Amino acid sequence: MNKYESMYILKPDLEEEARKAIIDKFSALVTDNGGKVEKVDEWGQKKLAYEIDYIKEGYYVLMTFEALPEFPLELERNYNINDSVIRFNVIRL
Repeated sequence: MNKYESMYILKPDLEEEARKAIIDKFSALVTDNGGKVEKVDEWGQKKLAYEIDYIKEGYYVLMTFEALPEFPLELERNYNINDSVIRFNVIRL
C-alpha cells in the first residue's frame, strides 16, 4: 500500500449538503477499494489563481490516504466524470 495525497477543487456554488455528499463519496471510494483515508482537510472557499470556465473561486479539499498502486487511476476517473470537480491532483508521497 502506498501513501497518496489528493487535492481537488469543487465548484463554489454547491450547497453544503451536496458538497458534503461529494466529499463523503470520494472518501468512501477509497475505503471501498481496500484503502484507508487518513485525513480529509477542507480548506474552504478560496480565490483561484486564474479563471477556469469563468469561475473565479473554488472549494478546496485535501485528502490523504493509503491505497493500492492501481487505485489513483480509478479515483482520477471518478473526478473526471463528476461535473462538480473543477480541478484535481493525485500524488504519491
